[in-house]
Amino acid sequence: MTTADHAETNLAVRLGFQPGQVVQEVGYDDDVDQELRGAIEQATGTELVDEEYDDVADAVVLWFRADDGDLTDALVDAIAYVEEGGSILLLTPKSGRDGHVEPGEIGEGVTTAGLSQTKSINAGKDWNGSRLIAPKGAAKRR
Repeated sequence: MTTADHAETNLAVRLGFQPGQVVQEVGYDDDVDQELRGAIEQATGTELVDEEYDDVADAVVLWFRADDGDLTDALVDAIAYVEEGGSILLLTPKSGRDGHVEPGEIGEGVTTAGLSQTKSINAGKDWNGSRLIAPKGAAKRR
């Protein structure tokens, strides 16, 4: 394992990803940070599941860009994917990158969706991340 791999894995662990967790990925596209995805898979020991996964997950990774629609709607949908007490890692392009989402829009979307932001991080070369906690009783079996 290289030092960079170790640093990426530590980032995934610092974000709360733990062995055995099921992590659902929403908003995957060609521009996502593959190193962060790999670090999450390494930290959990499981592959990320996609939007077609038909049960609740321990955590959701939501890649969101300005042209992806309404952030509040995306967050409310993500809440339905995650188990009670689970977390959502909201990833948005950094300032100056295509699809950048303004911090005020993120804050408003998080608040309107009823989530709590616990941590903001530099999630790679092109992405910022916000770790969000879903409200109690929010998850619904699908």
